[in-house]
Amino acid sequence: MLQAFIVTLREGVEAALIVGITLAYLSKIGRQDLRKPVYSGLAVASIGGVGIAILLARTHLNQDIFEGWIMLAAAFFVITMIVFMMKTGRKLKGQIETKVGALAGRSSWVGLFLFVFLMVLREWVETVLMLGAVSLNSTELLSALGTLLGIGAAVLFGVMFVKGSVRVNLQKFFRITTVILFFVAAQLIISSLHELSENGVLPSSRREMAIIGPIVRNDLFFFVTILALAALMVLFEVKRREPACLPASAAERRKAIWSARRERLWMGSVYASSFLFITLATAEFIYTKSVSALSPATPVTFTNGEVRIPVSQLSDGDLHRFQATKNGSEIRFWLYQKPDGKVATVFDACQICGSVGFYKSAQGVICKNCAAPITGQSVGTAGGCNPIPLNAEQTSDAIVIREAEVAAGAKWFQQQ
Repeated sequence: MLQAFIVTLREGVEAALIVGITLAYLSKIGRQDLRKPVYSGLAVASIGGVGIAILLARTHLNQDIFEGWIMLAAAFFVITMIVFMMKTGRKLKGQIETKVGALAGRSSWVGLFLFVFLMVLREWVETVLMLGAVSLNSTELLSALGTLLGIGAAVLFGVMFVKGSVRVNLQKFFRITTVILFFVAAQLIISSLHELSENGVLPSSRREMAIIGPIVRNDLFFFVTILALAALMVLFEVKRREPACLPASAAERRKAIWSARRERLWMGSVYASSFLFITLATAEFIYTKSVSALSPATPVTFTNGEVRIPVSQLSDGDLHRFQATKNGSEIRFWLYQKPDGKVATVFDACQICGSVGFYKSAQGVICKNCAAPITGQSVGTAGGCNPIPLNAEQTSDAIVIREAEVAAGAKWFQQQ
């Protein structure tokens, strides 16, 4: 439940922050009439994202390639938003309403819709694919509850951000939100290159993936930085705010006091929730790091040129690692029972990253070099960062692996 809550919270807060920045920006420049495409993009992406994720999970379409292209498209619209905000920010003392008014035609409606749609769609698809399908047993019901709580917390944060940033100085708002969007664009571009490279769409090497991989693997940096910038923007505004002169009228004075308290409440909620979310995400990150080490490999001995591994040992859904020494090389391989019940036998190496190895986490099988998550059902499929298949035979009670097939994989473990 907690894992599902944190996964949904992280993805949801990123989407909520983007939508919140857009809505707050429109309010500050007096263009509330352009909120409709924002809400429309949010609604369509929420419905379409779940549908697309379910479709991808039930078909043979490559989920990573689809997500990679979505990220690139979203990055394009984030960059266009940055360019527009920077141009507008230079003319803050001029005619902001006039400039934005010139963009109030159909093109701005479509642009805002596509911007929000792609950003939220990406978060929805990624969240649903990470959480997987939910069925009616007790464990998965708790996971579903954690997911709903995560979505609710993310939506609440978005509301608090919009309410808490309404009175933030416009020039400061432009500067900080532009920096936030730069981080979002960088995250999208790097993640999309990672997804497309690991699936062979873009050419890549072990060295390139070793550079991109740690950035993707440590993407908590982007989440914490983005959230911290948003919280600090609101916090500094609270510190800067000078006491307002109270009206002479008692009724107006009570109204002013209540408005000031309400603003402080929204602002306080933003940076308090930001601190809480960063703490939860950091704790989850530390826990994930603790389980990223490779599990010990069990040595195997071949009898009459083969080794037999009982199927009964593989039904726990975990990754079972073995090791054999051939031609002076220690060759690792592992077996994994996929969600459909079939057993995949693969080398503990991939064509891009070499013999760095894989480990099992809540997100599936992960490449230790580039942090590429491998969906359980795709284990055993050749290509990209997927583990290299090892030919084996399955009988009614065992997986039979031949010595010659294992020895043929020695080349992957000589590329250190």
